[in-house]
Amino acid sequence: MRSIPLRTVLAVVGAAYCAGALTAHWTWSRMAASASGSRPAIAVEPADAPPHEEPGPAGTIGEIAAHDDLSARDLLMPVDGVTPSELRQSFAESRNGREHEALDILAPRHTPVRAVADGRIARLHASIRGGLTIYQFDASERYCYYYAHLERYADGLRDGMPIARGQVIGYVGTSGNAPPDTPHLHFAIFAMGSEKRWWEGTPIDPYPVLQ
Repeated sequence: MRSIPLRTVLAVVGAAYCAGALTAHWTWSRMAASASGSRPAIAVEPADAPPHEEPGPAGTIGEIAAHDDLSARDLLMPVDGVTPSELRQSFAESRNGREHEALDILAPRHTPVRAVADGRIARLHASIRGGLTIYQFDASERYCYYYAHLERYADGLRDGMPIARGQVIGYVGTSGNAPPDTPHLHFAIFAMGSEKRWWEGTPIDPYPVLQ
């Protein structure tokens, strides 16, 4: 029988020891995670993901406070001739696979759309879904009011322009992906973060605010 070199024996023993130590460490880590009720996890957002803020669950203290705050501001009905009783709740409805997060206010084409509060025009923007849209910051720049599917803007409206509550800023239409035979204003409210970005915020249901 041929003898095995001592160097080979030591190498095999060392490898077995390392493998055993790694296995014991992995087993201990799993047991510790289970005992604490947590599991190590790493979530990496894609580099090309659009900026966003995650809204809290409906009825959270933050959302309730925002509703109370907005209700105290006495926002104007943004479409002429529409009363609160004519509004229909649609915030949580599904539209094209995504939550609506807005209020559709039906009215004849070319009906004036008015600013719900004092503030300034943060952005006049045309998009595939919203068509002709207006992003308005309120005077405190805490909230952004969003008006979409407009037929046209009011004459002279421009980015950065200060506007007053009740001022005509546009007209009801069907631009964007709105049904061509259903003119309406898509109206949304966002609570903005510290960055004050016109495209980013936590959606607030406008329906109870306008009641």
